[in-house]
Amino acid sequence: MSKLEKASKFAIVSGTSTIALLPVTTLAATEIDNGANSAQPSGTPEDLSVQVTNITNTMLLVIGIVAVIMLIVGGFRYVLSNGNEKAISGAKDTILYAIIGIVVALLAYAIVNFVTGRFT
Repeated sequence: MSKLEKASKFAIVSGTSTIALLPVTTLAATEIDNGANSAQPSGTPEDLSVQVTNITNTMLLVIGIVAVIMLIVGGFRYVLSNGNEKAISGAKDTILYAIIGIVVALLAYAIVNFVTGRFT
């Protein structure tokens, strides 16, 4: 057998095996991608700004709820003060600080959304 015949047989065999293995490598790449994609739970935010926004919005919601509850408590304290000047001033302070808390929570919400909007 001549060198040309050996080279042509080698080319045919290697070409055939490469063509035969091509679907396997494509399948393996697809399976790796599917495995990597399934490793992340569905429905989770992938972007850092989305996670930061979700965390801060949750914290601001809690702060807002506490401020509204304190506003209601201050109102009850004011109504139930029975003309006692010390109780009235304490109730007014509670109402004032609750309103300040609500305003701070709203401003913080606006600032966080503005900053995360600029970076996305």
